[in-house]
Amino acid sequence: MSAIITASGLRKQYGKRAAIDNLSFSIEAGRIVGLIGPNGSGKTTTLKAILGLTRFEGELSVLGMDPRQQRDALMNDVCFIADVAILPKWLKVKQALDFVEGVHPRFDRSKAEKYLAQTKLDPEMKVKAMSKGMVVQLHLALVMAIDARLLVLDEPTLGLDILYRKQFYQHLLEDYFDENKTILITTHQIEEVEHILSDLMFIRDGKIELSASMDEVSERFTEVMVEAASIPAAQALQPIHQRAVFGKSIMLFDGVPRAQLANLGELRTPALADLFVATMKGTYA
Repeated sequence: MSAIITASGLRKQYGKRAAIDNLSFSIEAGRIVGLIGPNGSGKTTTLKAILGLTRFEGELSVLGMDPRQQRDALMNDVCFIADVAILPKWLKVKQALDFVEGVHPRFDRSKAEKYLAQTKLDPEMKVKAMSKGMVVQLHLALVMAIDARLLVLDEPTLGLDILYRKQFYQHLLEDYFDENKTILITTHQIEEVEHILSDLMFIRDGKIELSASMDEVSERFTEVMVEAASIPAAQALQPIHQRAVFGKSIMLFDGVPRAQLANLGELRTPALADLFVATMKGTYA
């Protein structure tokens, strides 16, 4: 597979603070990548660099182009969607279609209208008259009608309840994604995207703390519910994180063979949320 995005020594300084600090990573075609980090970690700045919305130091190639010099050409093959709750209340469905048709050359209006025909949305309906679910449907219609090679989603379901968040990602996966498209997602809701990700990048203080495929995560990290008698032996293997749940000790190991952990207790692959907390330990006082 070819790389859609490659970054080397990426850096962005705001005054004395480095928003992103010597980032290097690669994203392959046909992948769904989660860029996950706490507030102020550098997620948005990284996206802005990829989209050509901010200056930066270092090398960055997106679809074979430099976002600093070739942004207009780049955006022909990129679709960017932020928080679904930000559509203006006065906007009509047909006006949303008109706008996207006017700004994105890869937008297929007939495809959007075909999707909308399956909903209760009509061309004259305004955003202020829509339920949150209808707003999600409008966003989906716009996204799925753009034949972009790279889709960038920045907290796309912020403010929506769990039902509509699940609906958004389900349709995105079933009706939009294929091996010719790459999706980059930032979100605080790790649990809701875990099942669709092929790769993840944890970012903190402008640095990549972990970059791995989901297959690598399941092979590399193991969580063990340790039996009381086995706690000293487990601690000797240097878990990267330990927590107590209902009086049980749960330890997370990085790179320790499962065969070596098998006698310590029940084994499982950690949830991304637990892996995130372990990786980010020390971020919060």
